[in-house]
Amino acid sequence: MTSMFDLTGKVALVTGGNSGLGLGFATGMAKCGADVVVWGRRADKNAAAEEMLLAAGARRVWSQTVDVSVEAQVIDGMATAAAHMGRIDCVVQNAGIATMAPFHEMTTELYQELLAVAQHGGFWTLREAVKHMLERAERGDPGGSLLLCGSLTQFRGEPTIAHYGAAKSAMQAMMRTVAVEYGHLGIRANMVCAGWFYTDLYGGAPKEAFPFDATIKERNPIRRWGEIADLEGIAAYLASDAASYHTGDVIVIDGGTTLLMP
Repeated sequence: MTSMFDLTGKVALVTGGNSGLGLGFATGMAKCGADVVVWGRRADKNAAAEEMLLAAGARRVWSQTVDVSVEAQVIDGMATAAAHMGRIDCVVQNAGIATMAPFHEMTTELYQELLAVAQHGGFWTLREAVKHMLERAERGDPGGSLLLCGSLTQFRGEPTIAHYGAAKSAMQAMMRTVAVEYGHLGIRANMVCAGWFYTDLYGGAPKEAFPFDATIKERNPIRRWGEIADLEGIAAYLASDAASYHTGDVIVIDGGTTLLMP
């Protein structure tokens, strides 16, 4: 029986796809048969992700060492990936970094460093993806899915990460514009906002070791952290033809945390 989310023959590119949420998105598409391109700054982590994605079911996996904060690398990386894989059907704009500072102490350098990856890099990634999809459309092969990784900081203020929330909110606005501008060609854009997810950013320490563990569970009707596997299904769906009428949306995957926000 063919799955509704069958991605056989489709190629997905995931920025920051070698770990964390990005690897969760990539794994979901791999399990449905997609070919996957992984972008990351560390070749060793890229290689490890390749093995995991092949084991998950991807037909082909290829990684590129790309720093999305460098425009030239994004332009060259997208063109090279399209040429190497033959096409790109889905692009996941996920790459990001995490820095923190009280707003009055936030330096211009800290602010710009994060925006260079999360906002400027996100813009370049989407722009180059759309260019490729437009070229395909001109050849009689329209369509494509753009998936952006958002955050709950778009809905509420969070101390010490004003720059992060600003970048994610900017990308949300950009996503909606892209959805409107290119929907007539079957190019869709959606954003997935993740809640509290346990990833390798926490260094492998047990969840219970963090002082906010109890708070996360109290604010969450499902009473647990998110795991990267919780993102696999939404990525497979949005990349598939089953989502061909779904665009311009912000989808929250947070275990219901937003329902209990004060």
